[in-house]
Amino acid sequence: MRSTKAIYAVERLKARSGNAQYAAVSLSGGLFYLVDKSGGADKKISEPLPLAEFVAFVDAFGPPKPRRASKLDIAFEEQIKNSKR
Repeated sequence: MRSTKAIYAVERLKARSGNAQYAAVSLSGGLFYLVDKSGGADKKISEPLPLAEFVAFVDAFGPPKPRRASKLDIAFEEQIKNSKR
C-alpha cells in the first residue's frame, strides 16, 4: 500500500490548513494528484506526480507547520537579536 504515504501527507495538510476538503486522487501507474473539494466542484491543484514528488509537493503546499518553541528558546532568540544591535 504505497498510497499510505500520500494519504498521510494530505492528512498533515488538512491539519495545517484547517481545510478538511483536500483529497489525494490515485491514478494507474502510481501517480497522484491533489484536489480541493470545497465549493462543490473538484478543483485540481497539482498535476499527476509520482509518490515521492507528490508527498514533497503536498508538504510544501499551504501554510507551514507551526514551529514549537519553549520559553527558553524564545528568550535565547531575543537575546541574540539584542546582541546584534
